[in-house]
Amino acid sequence: MSAAPKEQNRLPICDRRMPPIKSGVENRKSEIENEKIEQRLEMIELAVYNTDGQEVESLKVDESAFGGVVRYPLLKQAIVMYHANKRVGTAATKNRSLVAGSTRKIYRQKGTGFARAGTRRTAKRVGGGVTFAKSARDFRKRMPKKQRRLARDSAILAKLKSNNVVVVDGLNLEKPKTKDFVNVLSNLRIDRSCLVAVGGYDDNLCKSAKNIPKVAVMPVAELNAGDICSHRKMLFTKEAFLSVLNKEDRRQKTKDRIQNSDS
Repeated sequence: MSAAPKEQNRLPICDRRMPPIKSGVENRKSEIENEKIEQRLEMIELAVYNTDGQEVESLKVDESAFGGVVRYPLLKQAIVMYHANKRVGTAATKNRSLVAGSTRKIYRQKGTGFARAGTRRTAKRVGGGVTFAKSARDFRKRMPKKQRRLARDSAILAKLKSNNVVVVDGLNLEKPKTKDFVNVLSNLRIDRSCLVAVGGYDDNLCKSAKNIPKVAVMPVAELNAGDICSHRKMLFTKEAFLSVLNKEDRRQKTKDRIQNSDS
């Protein structure tokens, strides 16, 4: 007689599906890591200039306002998305089913002395279809709103850490004049590609910067990781930069309030 199978001490299905509970040691480790990250965070001192290039005041920026660390994998994902969304995807060529011509076999298979041949539409013949024909397609990619915000904050923080952010007290142009805006950029020592972030749409500023190569003007509400990383420098007006900081502070306070209420 065969021996009876041994009973296996298996947990119920409901218990096996439950997530593992962290021990007190693991919780303490995570708390220590968070404390180390907070200690590494520094206050970035940012000078504010006037349009003549003279320093008039300074701002202290907390790195935690922009996430504390630069999330490079998320930043790369956002840049790939923005590049993909710029693709039109209208390239198309005709395959053998789309070109004009008969589907009749040109001549019989055997007895002619010629190589065997099929329809005139084959890719081997002049006027035939393309072998691997392109067709119109959609290259668009998507990211959740929170990931897009984190990527934007990481891009701004990376610019701050590399000293590529310039803050000016104001950009008030009386009339659209490219020469005046070029003088402002030269006074601020901006000689590379630059993204100008303003609080709201300014018609005079947009028209003045339109003919300057590699310079773009954008309201703060439309900032994204793709445009930020496509330019070497960032030029903020003081009003625009403070509005970004205030938004991040309000969002952080709301997040802390939700965490405290859950605990």
